[in-house]
Amino acid sequence: MHTHSAAATARPRLVIALVLSATVFVVEAVAAAFASSLALFAEAFHVLIDVVALAIAVVAVWLAARPTSERRTFGMLRLEILATVLNTGLLFLVASVVLVEGVRRLSEASEVASGVVLAVAAVGLASNAISIALLREAQSASLTVRAAYLEVLSDLLGSGAVAVSAIVTLATGLRNADTVAAFAIVALIVPRGWRLLREALDVLLEATPRGVDLDVLRTHIRGCAGVTDVHDLHVWTITSGLNVVSAHVVVDRHADPAAVLDSLGGCLAGDFDIEHSTFQLESEDRQRIERSAHP
Repeated sequence: MHTHSAAATARPRLVIALVLSATVFVVEAVAAAFASSLALFAEAFHVLIDVVALAIAVVAVWLAARPTSERRTFGMLRLEILATVLNTGLLFLVASVVLVEGVRRLSEASEVASGVVLAVAAVGLASNAISIALLREAQSASLTVRAAYLEVLSDLLGSGAVAVSAIVTLATGLRNADTVAAFAIVALIVPRGWRLLREALDVLLEATPRGVDLDVLRTHIRGCAGVTDVHDLHVWTITSGLNVVSAHVVVDRHADPAAVLDSLGGCLAGDFDIEHSTFQLESEDRQRIERSAHP
């Protein structure tokens, strides 16, 4: 049995984005040293994080597609979520490094080869635009791909900030424009990283998935033919695109259990896009026994 994740189909696009990012990192790192540009250095560092993040995403998606086993019945799907947490941690690391260096540069402004910075920023803009086009569709279905997408998106905006700072420096001679651009890159990183980290932690904590209302779900289950009540209802996420549900369902004593299960499965798959469900069917007598055992 193979368990597939929503990110698996995005693997070829992730690989292309990884190659593009690695190339841009080399170009920007060399140019940043030559031009003495903090903004370009920050952007190169950010792209390096993207390279790591995309590499993690590619490996995580590959591992997640491996078959399940008796020991790991859901395979290695959770690696996608763990990779997302690691990616966001790396985002916060680069934000901290750039912020500290930027504060130091404010009091020690240096000459920047703005013409070189502008040319390299244009290369970064083109590369990031291609990567965004590759990942835009897949990012809505997977946290791992979304992490990579958001990092590339922030790189696009960061490259734009670097380009603007170079233009300002060329036009006005202001030395601090480069440092201000570096701070703008930090402002792009932190909010997106925080939102993504919260989503990943919700998955690890097995919180009810966003977009699933337990009250509505409970009402739908109670509305199925033969069902009189439901309790111990739990919904959680294994990985992006794979929500699961378990519940104790009280059925009428005259109901056909097979028909009830078919009705429940159809309800969840059709109305809530939940394909993996586990139901324990109980009689009303059994419900009274459980309530007395767990007051």
